[in-house]
Amino acid sequence: MCLSVVIFGIGIMGNMAVMCIVCHNYYMRSISNSLLANLAFWDFLIVFFCLPLVIFQELTKKWLLDDFSCKIVPYIEVASLGVTTFTLCALCIDRFRAATNVQMYYEMIENCTSTTAKLAVIWVGALLLALPEVVLRQLAKEDPEYSGSPPGERCVVKISTALPDTIYVLALTYDGARLWWYFGCYFCLPTLFTITCSLVTARKIRRAEKACTRGNKRQIQLESQMNCTVVALTILYGFCIIPENICNIVTAYMSTGVSRQTMDLLHLISQFLLFFKSCVTPVLLFCLCKPFSRAFLECCCCCCDECIQKSSTVTSDDNDNEYTTELELSPFSTIRREMSTFASVGTHC
Repeated sequence: MCLSVVIFGIGIMGNMAVMCIVCHNYYMRSISNSLLANLAFWDFLIVFFCLPLVIFQELTKKWLLDDFSCKIVPYIEVASLGVTTFTLCALCIDRFRAATNVQMYYEMIENCTSTTAKLAVIWVGALLLALPEVVLRQLAKEDPEYSGSPPGERCVVKISTALPDTIYVLALTYDGARLWWYFGCYFCLPTLFTITCSLVTARKIRRAEKACTRGNKRQIQLESQMNCTVVALTILYGFCIIPENICNIVTAYMSTGVSRQTMDLLHLISQFLLFFKSCVTPVLLFCLCKPFSRAFLECCCCCCDECIQKSSTVTSDDNDNEYTTELELSPFSTIRREMSTFASVGTHC
């Protein structure tokens, strides 16, 4: 309970901060930041909706919303895995474009239509791939003689015989391939793709830094920093998703030799690591990305008269240098031309 309270508090505040920073700061409305805000939205949804329901079930052995929560919680969790997978791949592609574009990717404008289309592909793909979880999950009564506890409710993987024949066959096929589908799509794909793409991007950045053909070194260092941030997010995601794959392997191949309590513990650990990933991701962004950390600090102290007065006394040249440092995540090209029209890093709280 104490751990869940900490995860809930940090996850809610951190992910809301990321979304607000991207929405309320002009220079942060880029494709990379939009992808990170989209990831923060799903992390917020996982922590806000799924975590309380899971804790309630663990404490009372009953599902708060009965069969609806039994189906919707696994669906949202699997959909969040798809969103994270496709978001990491999209970030890697964006970083590769930034490293290989001779015409300075920082001067490319990513319009709203293109950003919306990319987010729509991520959403539709993740929601459709997670749809079989709704069919597989059913609410079942727990056997009190086996568990030694009062009768409770369990959310189990069980295909209903009342389904149409076509859907029933598809559900059986998915259930048989579910283990390797999880491992291939939600672990191998983002891990291998991110590592490969990040290595190629890092090589391009090193070449550009040696040749110094793409802007100044500060911009190249900022691109390298963002590339390292994507790798860090992938490592965090891979670390938190490994127990889920272990739990699936144990369930598929060694369930007869493992007690019910051990299986429940493995499942609970995998769920809490998913909540932990949703909680730590915004913290990692604030630690590794200066634009997010600076915008967060500006938002925290924007109501302080001293902070406002200090920001108003900075010269225009210093402001340009500061904002150049902040423009790390593929900002719009209009930022530098219109820099003088903005007096603070972010909008007021």
